Amino acid sequence: MTDAVPSDRPSAPELRAADADRERVAEILRDALAEGRLDMAEFEERLEATYQARTYGELTPITRDLPTAPGAVPTVNMTKQPLVDGSWASRVTGGEGSSTWAVAILSGFQRRGRWTVPKRFNCFAFWGGGEIDLREANFADREVEINCVAIMGGVNVIVPPGVEVVVRGMGVMGGFDHREEGVPGDPGGPRVIVTGFAFWGGVGVERKLTREERRALKEERRRQRLDRKESMRELHESFPEDVEDIEDPHRRLTGGHHDLMRGRSDRHRDRHRDRRDRRDRRDRYDD
Repeated sequence: MTDAVPSDRPSAPELRAADADRERVAEILRDALAEGRLDMAEFEERLEATYQARTYGELTPITRDLPTAPGAVPTVNMTKQPLVDGSWASRVTGGEGSSTWAVAILSGFQRRGRWTVPKRFNCFAFWGGGEIDLREANFADREVEINCVAIMGGVNVIVPPGVEVVVRGMGVMGGFDHREEGVPGDPGGPRVIVTGFAFWGGVGVERKLTREERRALKEERRRQRLDRKESMRELHESFPEDVEDIEDPHRRLTGGHHDLMRGRSDRHRDRHRDRRDRRDRRDRYDD
């Protein structure tokens, strides 16, 4: 008989739950409240526990006494399903960060591209600078903290749209950028808390699109410009026909006016010629 080989893989109840799992449990609680199985106090208590739950083991007891259908007992799916790539649910991965600290002394540092932001990231800049780019990063938790210490230096934090930012740093003859604070994040998006201390330095926070998003936006604007040019070209091509349609009644009107004036002129000339002929005949008779 061989000994069992120990495994580092966690058991199912210890696996981290996804946002989709928490939403399924919350929906069961809402149905139970509507059916009268839970009162409002129980519903609020269980709903709070649902959104605070991190593992399947914490989620399962919340709905253990609630049916999802007549005679059925709700269960939480213990198998992690593949998530849509690029969604916030797929980018909040859990586990540890790929980098937890950075230092720049008379130099600089960068954290950008595909990396995992830990629950707490510490960085220090002295007569130097650093850039922390979260636009393509994954997150170890729904809420992460970036602690920045900048002394006669600076740190710039770049976040993508959809991320909620909270700034709690303190500056002495320096400062923290609060411009992006208060902008609501996307549902299920991470929350980034920027803390630390700045002395004769600064910590900036700015929101930028990724290269792919900027390229897509640029292409969309180019397409809109082409559509506008095409519309203007079609308008100019149809303009002579419209002018001709407008000018035809005017031409007929002015032509009729000219004919009328020409007729009056001819009658006036004929009357003048008749008077002259009668005068000539009278003069010849007198002679």
